[in-house]
Amino acid sequence: MRITLVGSRHFGVTTLNMLREHGIDVVRVVVADAEDRLAAAARAAHIEVVVQANPKLVVETEIAPGTDLIVTAHSHARIGRKALAAARLGGIGYHPSLLPRHRGIAAVEWTIKEGDPIAGGTIYHLADRMDAGAIAVQDWCFVKKGETARELWERALAPLGLRLLAEAIDHAKVHGTLPAKPQDEEFATKAPSLVPH
Repeated sequence: MRITLVGSRHFGVTTLNMLREHGIDVVRVVVADAEDRLAAAARAAHIEVVVQANPKLVVETEIAPGTDLIVTAHSHARIGRKALAAARLGGIGYHPSLLPRHRGIAAVEWTIKEGDPIAGGTIYHLADRMDAGAIAVQDWCFVKKGETARELWERALAPLGLRLLAEAIDHAKVHGTLPAKPQDEEFATKAPSLVPH
């Protein structure tokens, strides 16, 4: 299984480490910022690093030739249609909510803001609309009373994301496909940034 990993920051690095520990061939890492810690970790592991020409979009030429699957981990870029087509199985990403609930950049913050007693994570197929592709794998966790978004992320949602990514990739290795259950639009909510730009 040859994977192009698109991502950033700490979750990008922990995803890279999980993939490598899982015996997955990460053939290229794509980042928006050459100085990102994921880029540094990839270079240290002798993995090719490509910096996106446009930080908001990953294009076909940035995906490694012969890629089976694109995996995103803390990426805020859209993966273009031709880029997805360049990978045999397309692409998947992790979203820290029970999609279609809390689609957007601040899913964990909105989970706390809305007082949700249950949170979760979703591995979903990358598609034209952000966070709207079919669901491959999903699981839930409880939210502790008084927990902050950062505490929820670190305690439960980041580890859940790594486990679900591994589960989805294991499924793809065994079956040559990924599950794909359409999201129910009736339950979709938005999670825009809570920080003014």
